[in-house]
Amino acid sequence: MPFAFARLFRADRTADPAMDPPIDAPAGSSTARGPADRPRPGPHDRARCFGALVGAGFRRWATYRQAALAGLFTNTVFGVMIYSLMLAVAADGRRPGGYEAAQLATYVWVGQGIMSVVHVWNWNELADRIRSGDVTADLLRPIDPFEAFLAADLGRALYSVLARMLVPVLVGALVFSMYLPQRPHTWPLFALSLALGTVISFTLRYLVNLGSFWLLDVRGLNAVWVLAASVFAGTFFPLRFLPEWAQVLLWFGTPFPGLYQIPLDVLVERADPALQWGSVALQLAWVAVLIPLARRVQRAATHRLVIQGG
Repeated sequence: MPFAFARLFRADRTADPAMDPPIDAPAGSSTARGPADRPRPGPHDRARCFGALVGAGFRRWATYRQAALAGLFTNTVFGVMIYSLMLAVAADGRRPGGYEAAQLATYVWVGQGIMSVVHVWNWNELADRIRSGDVTADLLRPIDPFEAFLAADLGRALYSVLARMLVPVLVGALVFSMYLPQRPHTWPLFALSLALGTVISFTLRYLVNLGSFWLLDVRGLNAVWVLAASVFAGTFFPLRFLPEWAQVLLWFGTPFPGLYQIPLDVLVERADPALQWGSVALQLAWVAVLIPLARRVQRAATHRLVIQGG
């Protein structure tokens, strides 16, 4: 099948201005307008736009009611299975990883709820738009693509809190004895940690999708992402079960514990308050590293964008 190729040059690069005349330019004009010349909204307009996109993301995912019900059933079944294994590990008064049985119950059931909030699975929306060439429209919009996709993902996460998180937690609380936080600051700190975990997850998924600028097909990268996030984030078992050297390596060498393990450790008060705050500070540090990295990779990718279509 024949393919048509086109190149989009950013205006901040050396290129022939006559190659990209503005749509509203008079005949014979050689003034160019590229993605770098798109109108830049002020802070107030950007905040309003970001909020509108969050709402749009919420409404979009709220239409998938049957998928939400199926997900709830799956989370509940897996919650029973995983907690049964955890009970066997914690039998005879043992404290695996420093967790009591009630703390493990909270870890498992709240973990089943936040799994869809953080979303450590495949996400191909940006990669599909790069492959089809629709990403050129995203680059020409007033809002940066990273901000637009992030806002939509936060809307998805907010919907998941209401539709996918609360029910498994209620089921676990009704059937099992769960640990309730004793420190007043734990609840807001958990909410902050969960929000940071969602941002970290989105940024990593965005980086994986940016690979489509070079590879076109990112299914391999997505498979690596899902495997690494599932194992190293603590979704299968608490990372506290691992040897201490492995915990240190994962905590300080990778962002994965910030997706799942840290929010749950904060909630079950696995450590003293100082370590609770320190864990959230570590999440903030990863956010401060990953977001500029994603923007840098995006700039490198769009330095010369090759659009493939047919």
